[in-house]
Parts: sequence; structure tokens; C-alpha cells
Amino acid sequence: MSKIEVFEPALCCNTGICGPDVDQALVNFSADLDWLRSQGGNITRFNMASEPMAFASNDAVRSFLEVAGSQGLPLVLVDGVTALTGRYPTREEITSWSALDQPNSAASSVVLLDINQGDNCSGPGCC
Repeated sequence: MSKIEVFEPALCCNTGICGPDVDQALVNFSADLDWLRSQGGNITRFNMASEPMAFASNDAVRSFLEVAGSQGLPLVLVDGVTALTGRYPTREEITSWSALDQPNSAASSVVLLDINQGDNCSGPGCC
């Protein structure tokens, strides 16, 4: 399973609903983050305002900020490698990066049965 780290700009809260202008992308991301964690995903987010040492102590993040500045955030690292910058990832992206083996919800209710279909026997002891 991969480790996903999201380094965010300075925010007053991580839900996106604390100010007068609701950021729908942030609201969606917060919900997707909760969902991924409920599936066993390893994802951590860091807010520049409340966790500046996480930014300062990570070489990749520090280098990114020297080039792009905080305007380039959010920055998403997967196993320490830059995967995305400048926007929040979608649920599909974080699911893919986390390498979770998640069945899709429709398929998870399907049970496959090994049924012998008469004329289709092809091996000894099949019929």
C-alpha cells in the first residue's frame, strides 16, 4: 500500500466550509479522504498554517516551495514522489495511488459460481 501525503496551503479549517466562500473541491476532497481512510488507505494531509514543520522537514516539499511558492499548493506526494500539484486529487486518483484492491460496489454483490454446464465439459471427472 502506498503512502499519500497532501501538503495544503494555509487554511483556517480542512473542510472548506468555515469561511464565506465554500470551496467545493475542498469539500469533495475531505469526503474522499474520509472514504479512503475507511477503506484502509494511508493518506495524511498537512496544513501550512498549523503544521509548518511538516513542510520544512520534507526535502521534496521544501524544494517545491522554493520553485512554485505556496501558490502551487496543494502538493501531493505518493511514496515521496510528486504525483500532483495545484489542485486536489479526485477519488479515483487517490484510490489508484493507494493501490487498494477495492472491488467496485456493484461487483461486490455478485457471487460467481462454478457450475458444470453439461456439454461444456472438457476434462476428466468433469461430468
